[in-house]
Amino acid sequence: MVRIGLVGIGFMGRIHFLASAGLRGAKVAAICSRDAAKLRGDWTSTRGNFGPEPGHVDLEGIRLYSELSAMLADPEIDLIDVCTPNHLHADIVVAALNAGKHVLVEKAIALTVADADRMLEAARLNDRLLMVAHVLPFFAEFAFAWNSVRGGAMGRLLGGHFKRIISRPDWSAEMADDSKSGGPAVDLHIHDTHFIGLLAGVPSAVFSSGIVENDAVVHLTTSYIYPGGSPALTCSSGALAMKARPFTHGYELYLERATLVYEAGVQPLTILNDDGTSTLADLSEYHADPVAAFTAELQAAADGVSAGRMPTLLSGQLARDALAMCLSECDSVRSGEVVSIED
Repeated sequence: MVRIGLVGIGFMGRIHFLASAGLRGAKVAAICSRDAAKLRGDWTSTRGNFGPEPGHVDLEGIRLYSELSAMLADPEIDLIDVCTPNHLHADIVVAALNAGKHVLVEKAIALTVADADRMLEAARLNDRLLMVAHVLPFFAEFAFAWNSVRGGAMGRLLGGHFKRIISRPDWSAEMADDSKSGGPAVDLHIHDTHFIGLLAGVPSAVFSSGIVENDAVVHLTTSYIYPGGSPALTCSSGALAMKARPFTHGYELYLERATLVYEAGVQPLTILNDDGTSTLADLSEYHADPVAAFTAELQAAADGVSAGRMPTLLSGQLARDALAMCLSECDSVRSGEVVSIED
């Protein structure tokens, strides 16, 4: 049994806790929060942009900690699950790794590449897994795309465009605070850069244009530059939409023998064929419910701990590279120049 210590009970911490109910061979054994009300089970303040309404939670049988150091000293905890705001990730993760714990940390891995590298080095020195909770590849439409590209039945990925647009966030103080979240160009867009890195590898450089407000990049469109020019990938991401449509994401992916088209709320995942026909993708084997996707993500982390092997979709290195892509894109927006990805 993999015993999980959950750190941080905001919206995402609550989602991880709900998702943990479906785990096999793993469970949340302890919770750490500085909020006394949350340690009493009052989670009414953890509302987010999906999932069930928050309320009171039964914490019977779960060890409760108000101090991280006490949780890290608990020999019964195998895996620390970090769901705090992004700017707190690095120090918590390094402390957990130095305490001999495996770690799953919510995306973004950190707000600077230097911090991400510090976290990876701590994992290496302590021979522990540093996994980053990029949940997008566990959602049905993105899992289908990942498996289609990886499997090769539709041929090589030649090009594509990704899209992830939200209205300005008002449901989370941390999300709206660029100094804590990294702003839309990190906290939101890193979903895209991670998935692009997963599908096609990390590009050598990026070229971006965008909108800067109060020194934060709030919207950008990027071309990803690969040696030889292929695949030809672009992405638009940001927080410019009106509240009438608070969120959408999707993609068009051009493979040698098919095109995949998807946009949430607009276009169900459709396979366009060379003979002029089109079919809806069969997603029956994937997770339709968002919380179930988080269960699959947590299960991958627990299985990684049990096997002593890094799960591909939770790679700390890929999460670090996804952050480097986002920050290079911000540099490109500000400079108007092509920017190389930091190694």
